[in-house]
Amino acid sequence: MRLPNLVYAGGVGRGGQAQFGGYNHNLGAGDGELWDMQNLTSDYFPLLASRAPRLRCHRLEQPGGLYCWEKLCWVDGTGFYFDGKLRGQVSQGEKSFTALGAYVVIMPDKAWYNVDTGEFGSMESVWSGDRLTFSNGLLFEEEAECNTIQCPGINWSDFFRAGDAVTIEGCNIHPENNKTSIIREINGDKLSFYEYVFVLDGEEGTTPYTETGNLSVKRTVPDMRYICENENRLWGCDERTIYACKPGDIFNWNVYDGLDTDSFYVDTGSAGVFTGCCAYLGYPIFFKEEHIYKVYGSLPSNFEVMGSATLGVMAGSHKSLAIAGEALFYLSRAGIIAYQGGVPQPIGAAFGKSRFRAGVAGSDGLKYYVSMEDELGDRRLYVYDTQRGLWHVEDHTEAKSFAFYDGALYWLDAAGDIWAADQTAVGHWPEGAQSEGPVTWWAEFSDFTDNDPNKKGLGKLQLRLELEAGASVSVYLKMDSDHEWRLVDQPIDQQAKRSYILPIVPERADHYRLKLEGVGECRVYSITRGQYSGSDLRSRPGRN
Repeated sequence: MRLPNLVYAGGVGRGGQAQFGGYNHNLGAGDGELWDMQNLTSDYFPLLASRAPRLRCHRLEQPGGLYCWEKLCWVDGTGFYFDGKLRGQVSQGEKSFTALGAYVVIMPDKAWYNVDTGEFGSMESVWSGDRLTFSNGLLFEEEAECNTIQCPGINWSDFFRAGDAVTIEGCNIHPENNKTSIIREINGDKLSFYEYVFVLDGEEGTTPYTETGNLSVKRTVPDMRYICENENRLWGCDERTIYACKPGDIFNWNVYDGLDTDSFYVDTGSAGVFTGCCAYLGYPIFFKEEHIYKVYGSLPSNFEVMGSATLGVMAGSHKSLAIAGEALFYLSRAGIIAYQGGVPQPIGAAFGKSRFRAGVAGSDGLKYYVSMEDELGDRRLYVYDTQRGLWHVEDHTEAKSFAFYDGALYWLDAAGDIWAADQTAVGHWPEGAQSEGPVTWWAEFSDFTDNDPNKKGLGKLQLRLELEAGASVSVYLKMDSDHEWRLVDQPIDQQAKRSYILPIVPERADHYRLKLEGVGECRVYSITRGQYSGSDLRSRPGRN
């Protein structure tokens, strides 16, 4: 008895994708996840979209750093510029910045600029000469003993202020007068201190005398590697010591009166040197590669440094510290970390086995931008969207500094150009600013297997997308990890938002990849694949 033939059921199927995630450089990435990319953005998630053009705002000849405090400021060569105008001179080289009140502080020069008065100067002040007279004097209009130094012809107000802690050096007759003390009053050529600060001549040590030689009186600031502002104080650190200035006073770091307005310092005992610092959640936080130190308290009498042995900032990546979405991000030896005051959480799984160094970062409030160098020396700009938990890759920008100003994130690159990340976000275009023009972008998807271990074929592609004026996009296909990408049909350059069907010569393979390349602004709404399932035997050459 003959039986009827069964209808073959392995016909053409359809696979679609209407949600596009971020960067996932792992071998186990799922169907259609983005293995690699350039100049894509999460702004239109769940769409796949190219980023907006940037705005080139200024060009520096010898870039030294970028910062914002009410206005953009930067260092070019030996000049410090605020709001585009030269305000003072610094040494040439890379700078770091912080601010307190009206003062912008430039390190390591220990220079300052007052944004209210336009004054520029040094945090330190030094008088040097060959003669100082130590004597009795007045204090708060009362006679006082052993409390005054005098240098005829000098107006001490040109160098110091009452309340400054100054260090006296060069005394040979009474070396015990080489000390740091606090100026209480200034009267012309006389500096007055508390009584019995100095030792004078005579049996009772109260007879005035004069020191000669190489003498100096100076107000100093510690040599700090990193600095930040928190709760009306500047905080900083050298390799192992944490410092804080007087409240609201960037000039004084050595005032110890036993008062709430004192300066502060503390040494830490853990191995390693400090690799960065910042203010977060109301605390100054200091990092080593394997430690995080948080300073609790509001006054020197109750300051307490609490340390934890955990992933800190990688050496050379102190500029990777930035706050986005209320979390603090930085580059550690284990990759990018999100820190919210507790246990640091790695968020770099999307990078697979890649390792990075020399991170420089900034934030627009919700996105974390970080320029990093991988193990091959290739530097790229990566962007983490804190709302969606997605990474995207922009280009090979080597950022040196970031600053947020007037609704936009700016950065200074290695070539000396200052860029606004998105020209549509800038409140007003700086004079002479130029758009970078149409952006070249591409998106390479990871392997498509369509959840089928057998060979499969791809018959057509259907893309629904939208192009801005002058933009175009091309689609490429790669079968079974070929070395060459093959163009699928003709480039698309129509501006209408619609679907496009791209026919493909059927060819069976274990897996395949897609790549989209474009110029100009593009948004992809969906990609639909027409495929059919094959057998586990008949395939392209190389089958078992």
